[in-house]
Amino acid sequence: MEYTEIAKILAESLPYIQKYRGKTIVVKYGGNAMIDEELKKYVINDLVLMKCVGINLVVVHGGGPFISSYLKKLNKESVFIDGLRYTDDETMDIVQMVLSGKINKDLVKLIQSYGGKAIGLCGLDGAMIRAKKLSGKVDLGRVGEITEINTEVIKNSIDNGYIPVISSVALANDNEGVYNINADTCSYKIASALKAQNLILLTDVPGVMTDVKDPSTLISELKLKNVSKLYENNIIKGGMIPKINCCVEAIKSGVKSAHIIDGRVPHCLLVELFSKQGIGTMIY
Repeated sequence: MEYTEIAKILAESLPYIQKYRGKTIVVKYGGNAMIDEELKKYVINDLVLMKCVGINLVVVHGGGPFISSYLKKLNKESVFIDGLRYTDDETMDIVQMVLSGKINKDLVKLIQSYGGKAIGLCGLDGAMIRAKKLSGKVDLGRVGEITEINTEVIKNSIDNGYIPVISSVALANDNEGVYNINADTCSYKIASALKAQNLILLTDVPGVMTDVKDPSTLISELKLKNVSKLYENNIIKGGMIPKINCCVEAIKSGVKSAHIIDGRVPHCLLVELFSKQGIGTMIY
């Protein structure tokens, strides 16, 4: 690439850097970008750069594949009902250990290895995330439904120059138990409570497409009022439904825009935020 091309790309990013400087962006980190070591480096690099240009960054993560792997090592079967992990007391101990003890601290260490400042948190810290048992037709054990987000610890971390890295484990309302929370849901609840500028979900698909087999049918921008039509036409279906629901609820709660992007693309966060064309689907 010629020097002039590099300079042009950098110059074009200026208005976007100015737009987001001082704003809060919540990134839900998951999918292949969390497993593949090369992709992980790209994402961490993007996160540190975003922080360096003045974005108040919050990272929320799950870790389903890692939990399943640990359960397998302990000869314990992973059981899923309607896409949610059945979580008995023993599984909950493992979920908490893997999410808050292993994955969370590995991410903090990685961010710091790239020159960033990160602090590892979970919903128990400062009673940040409170939850009750998820109600429904089927008993899912210790799967929770968020009832309250206390942003004090998150804001204090940001004010002191840290990137809060939050695992999706919540404290029971009675202070006695712990609940497993879907990470997508956790991210939109946190974004809503913070009145964030953006919520970004890293996934393993390009975004919302009218034909899932054809990436050229990607819908780059989607107005909130048009989402229902896509449901009616069966364009939003399967695993995309809960992600779109999270985006819709976030926007209804005051988040300016929500983005579903392909975490398998190198530097996906930078392309989505700091370029005109973006890379995924922006809902607003």
